[in-house]
Amino acid sequence: MFGSKKQRLRHEFDDKLLDAIERAKQEWDQAKETEIAVADVDVEMTSQTALARQKYLFLYREARRRQVRGKHIQASVFDY
Repeated sequence: MFGSKKQRLRHEFDDKLLDAIERAKQEWDQAKETEIAVADVDVEMTSQTALARQKYLFLYREARRRQVRGKHIQASVFDY
């Protein structure tokens, strides 16, 4: 009774974190593919790819710190 609201909120925010990780991974993958496809890669494009990578890594580390478990997060998605 007393802990159910806390558990429900934790589960809700864990789901949001997993969704954010999935979006960040897609953005990072898209940035990598764009960088590969473009012939003239400039500093801005490289920095955008690095930023997308750092966002993903930050969210991934946060999920590991909070011990979030879900079908979306796996160690195999951690490719550089």
